[in-house]
Amino acid sequence: MRVVIAPDKFKGSLSAPEVARHVADGLAAGFAAAGAADTLETTLIPVADGGEGTLDAAVGSGFTRRSATVTGPLGEPVTADFAVRGNQAVIEMAAASGLALLPEGSLLPENRSKTAKEANSIGTGELIRAALDLGCRKIILGVGGSANTDGGAGVLQGLGARLLDADGNELPPGGGALARLASIDFSGLDVRLEASRFVLASDVDNPLLGTLGAPAVFGPQKGATPEDVTALDAALARFVEVLGEEIGDRAARAAEAPGAGAAGGVGYAAIAVLGAARRPGIDVVLEFTGLAGQLAGAALVVTGEGSLDEQSLLGKTPMGVARAAETAGVPVVAVCGRTTLSQEQQNDSGFRQVLPLTSLESDVEVCIREAGTLLEKLGRTIGEQLAAESRTKESLNV
Repeated sequence: MRVVIAPDKFKGSLSAPEVARHVADGLAAGFAAAGAADTLETTLIPVADGGEGTLDAAVGSGFTRRSATVTGPLGEPVTADFAVRGNQAVIEMAAASGLALLPEGSLLPENRSKTAKEANSIGTGELIRAALDLGCRKIILGVGGSANTDGGAGVLQGLGARLLDADGNELPPGGGALARLASIDFSGLDVRLEASRFVLASDVDNPLLGTLGAPAVFGPQKGATPEDVTALDAALARFVEVLGEEIGDRAARAAEAPGAGAAGGVGYAAIAVLGAARRPGIDVVLEFTGLAGQLAGAALVVTGEGSLDEQSLLGKTPMGVARAAETAGVPVVAVCGRTTLSQEQQNDSGFRQVLPLTSLESDVEVCIREAGTLLEKLGRTIGEQLAAESRTKESLNV
């Protein structure tokens, strides 16, 4: 009997590989202790929805972890990992330009406005360049958790473009400075980009500008005041205008494209300049992990994430795994830290069973702190259930 374990991370508690391992350990113990009439094999496939955790999913599916020293969101050097397999690279933007990388104190009230205007995505461009150096020509860019609102201008700077003011001086990094943008010099842009293909792994469908744009919707999460939002939106509009002088009408079209507002507008630069195709993050991850191929002949799939709620139903990891399992005709069980889904919603989502940690421990803080131990207990329950099914099938075959 083979079980595929394909969870996302439990944010703030365990990475996806750790979740998978704890579930597998508990499942094996429960299966053996219950006296199953079959042998058990587990296949661990950590997954993600294109944001944080995508790198772990890539490494778990056979990519090699590499690292490079790049420019952090406020200019400080950071060591960022990415993943390579053949001519493919998976880049998790948060590793180079993430909100979590901001120096201590950056988001204190007295610093938030400055940070919102100056945080940049240069390091993500430098990570792309590092992947190009290793021969990668298909690059999956997983976005989420970014610190910047620079429209992806920093990505282009990291790839060799120069953003100039009216006097021909190079602009400082960050979205705020784009208000003074007069021209873009692409002569130094990495020529290897012409032979490269980009996939933007993102569930965000916001445009770049306006009330649904990157500054208005995501800027406040990164320290932007209402005044900053107005200024950043105007600065990004200037970026679109000047970029249009260089690349034509596609600059304006790309600003309206779904996903242009992803990651502080990095989606915009990726679509407009790098020619990236936007795809739902979970679809991209399931493809490079090869989950569909691993489902053939499986008796069960176990998936999950920290909080299984209404947002999960909009296409997050467990739903993507459940869809793949349904296509393969394999039942699926979800484990989670907590769930707010009704029994009807659980059934409609295709889960045979949903097992939250809170069914074992009502204190959420304890669930977060002891998630590994509790997941092993849930895994043991699943293993015992499988063992019972195995004995039933064996008796029917006698």
